[in-house]
Amino acid sequence: MSRVLDFNNVSLGRDGQPILENIDWQVESDQRWVIIGPNGAGKTSLLRIAAAQLQPTSGRASVLGENLGEVNVFDLRTRIGFASSALASHIPNSETVLNAVMTASYGITGRWNEQYDAIDERRALRVLNEWGLANFGERAFGTLSDGERKRTQIARAVMPDPELLLLDEPVASLDLAAREQTVSIIGAYASEPAAPAMIMVTHHLEEIPAGFTHALILQGGKTFAAGEINRLLTTEVLSEAFGLGLTVSQEGGRFQARFRG
Repeated sequence: MSRVLDFNNVSLGRDGQPILENIDWQVESDQRWVIIGPNGAGKTSLLRIAAAQLQPTSGRASVLGENLGEVNVFDLRTRIGFASSALASHIPNSETVLNAVMTASYGITGRWNEQYDAIDERRALRVLNEWGLANFGERAFGTLSDGERKRTQIARAVMPDPELLLLDEPVASLDLAAREQTVSIIGAYASEPAAPAMIMVTHHLEEIPAGFTHALILQGGKTFAAGEINRLLTTEVLSEAFGLGLTVSQEGGRFQARFRG
């Protein structure tokens, strides 16, 4: 086990306004974290610091043993898998799913004149199979459903065999069937001992896959609570965090929240 994230007193501001304040957070290689909190709590901004896409205004952020501000972030990013809708917008609609995934090994989003080894294609095909996309390799990315696009984004993030996998709302906007299929695949992957450390941002407890071990709850850019998931995702803790009467239940490793009234 090794430490993949070590944030000490991390703060982030923009235009004189605080986005994150004094975040202390450590993530180990065998942990699977979910970040939740009200809208505007700073969830995606924190994930982008973990992805070495943003540098904190103050404090120390160590990612995979490297301190941001003291390392070439372009090299560091090759060790991190990051799936987000913002990244997906850079994948050409005409690109095949196979190429969209395979090009991740070289940090690009569209195939041009690069030469790929047979081992690259074999790995890409294996990853597509793992994420329920075995028959989609030759499909154009622009023809995919929302669920298929989300799984392609995750497959692309997994392709370089990252040491840290970050998922920004990986099932947002999906219909029930696509959500449950994707959540199930993420949960199976998270439960594999060989999987990398994982961090997922979501707005809904129902979207948290089984197999996740820890939770970080943000409120107003600050840490409200952090720790083991079963200890934090409770009726009492989440009702206080969201300022609303909630009833939280768990079944089969999956969570659900309802308004208590």
